Amino acid sequence: MARATRAIINLHALRDNYQLAKKQAPDSRAYAVVKANAYGHGVVEVANALSADADGFAVACVDEAIILRQAGILLPILVLEGAMDKAECLTALELDLELALHHLQQVDWLKDLDSGVLKVWIKVDSGMHRLGFSSSEVPALVSQLRALSVIGEIQLMSHFACADEPSNPFNLQQIKTIQTLEPIKLNWSMSNSAAILTLPQAHGSLIRPGIMLYGASPIQHQQGADIGLQPVMTLQSEVIALHQLSPGETVGYGQGFLIERPSIIAVVAIGYGDGYPRAARTGTPVLIKGKQYPIAGRVSMDMITIDVTGGDISIGDTVTLWGTGLSADIVAEQCNTIAYELFCQITNRVKRQYVGSILTNR
Repeated sequence: MARATRAIINLHALRDNYQLAKKQAPDSRAYAVVKANAYGHGVVEVANALSADADGFAVACVDEAIILRQAGILLPILVLEGAMDKAECLTALELDLELALHHLQQVDWLKDLDSGVLKVWIKVDSGMHRLGFSSSEVPALVSQLRALSVIGEIQLMSHFACADEPSNPFNLQQIKTIQTLEPIKLNWSMSNSAAILTLPQAHGSLIRPGIMLYGASPIQHQQGADIGLQPVMTLQSEVIALHQLSPGETVGYGQGFLIERPSIIAVVAIGYGDGYPRAARTGTPVLIKGKQYPIAGRVSMDMITIDVTGGDISIGDTVTLWGTGLSADIVAEQCNTIAYELFCQITNRVKRQYVGSILTNR
């Protein structure tokens, strides 16, 4: 029998989470963010499942957009990092992509194009200081772009630095920066998942739901279920061995767990080779038969060890690492990371199983 490690992807939950995002901003379009292989969930399957409802998609780079077009996805696709060279500008024209512009060299590449029509988004650096033009540069840049025959619709976009902290005053400062550009009369997009939920004044013409689509919370100190989100990925494996150990014995690399009472230790077929975080410390919970049990000792490449003392556990029992019944947000906190990273680092060794699939390209 094949190794039981698997990620079950619930596409019904995915669609419900998208609709929750739309409900928060009913007057805005919503591009589903599917970069990084749809946060590890499978970009083609996710895009197909959302195609009947989504207004469009957002990816990080042109290569990711090509995958969607080759899969038959016809909806608008926004490339958040824009083109990396002139050839990618040509590809964007051929594939009818929308490009973000965040530095002048990208504008220079567009000047060399002599046919086609391209939608562009001017990335405004409203304070995060990662990508984008200052607000003072935008008016002249808009005039420059309007003079180019290949430029169609021009829109503005920016990104929050602290939207996961709804009370952080820097959020309002960033919104104010975008509002200074209102006289230009361009549509704008600023809201990521956290801002969709907590900053309605930042919804603009387009929202960009990302992590909330996949059921994890974008807001600090909250879980997805707290805000009505459903888990999409349930990561599971099974118990492959059980050991009875006595006080004084140790478990795992570096003798990472000391047995202090007569104990039963279960070995589970998953490890950092599958993308389960090595940073998961002793005490990080897993779910077996509806009950939580703690990790005991270090995560190995292919296995973890669980203290199941007192439980009715057998070899072959299903173990849920996160998902339905155990929030990825809880596991992420134990690992001193965020659910984004948990999802994205799941490797190809883990089989994806899709439920609730509706495969319709649009």
